[in-house]
Amino acid sequence: MKNHHMENILKGLHKEAYHWARQCCSFDEDLAKDVLQQVYLKILEGKAIYNEKSQLKTWLFSVIRFTASEWKKKDKNFYPFEEEFDAAETDEEVTTASHEELIERLPERQKEVLLLVFYHNLTLEKAAEVMGISIGSVRTHYDRGKSGLKDLILKKQDYENARQ
Repeated sequence: MKNHHMENILKGLHKEAYHWARQCCSFDEDLAKDVLQQVYLKILEGKAIYNEKSQLKTWLFSVIRFTASEWKKKDKNFYPFEEEFDAAETDEEVTTASHEELIERLPERQKEVLLLVFYHNLTLEKAAEVMGISIGSVRTHYDRGKSGLKDLILKKQDYENARQ
């Protein structure tokens, strides 16, 4: 595919690609912009090649997911000195969290499946392609993710109703 044609396609998918990159980067907008820029460079320099075996959007989302995970692995080894390593989660934190924060609390694969299906309108089959896992695993993560998110939302609603 010619670079000019690919650029036009990427421009058309940019908004959806940016949202997916942001979701892959734990809603960190600056990191998402860096990752998306790296993805576009990979594509336009021929380091990521579309082989037309899947839909272009599915392929693009896979490249974004892979690139974001590469960046997360790089950044995982760097910790600021001020950061506390107390991972204990209190009910107060869950009940005051936004929906984005609630989704972030889910395990990584459950979060990815829900975001791909609900926010990007992909089928479970397409989500499996993007994530590089079997359809059975996607179905399992999808069901567990919906259940976990429902529990978090109900916990938040119970807290809000008790405050009123």
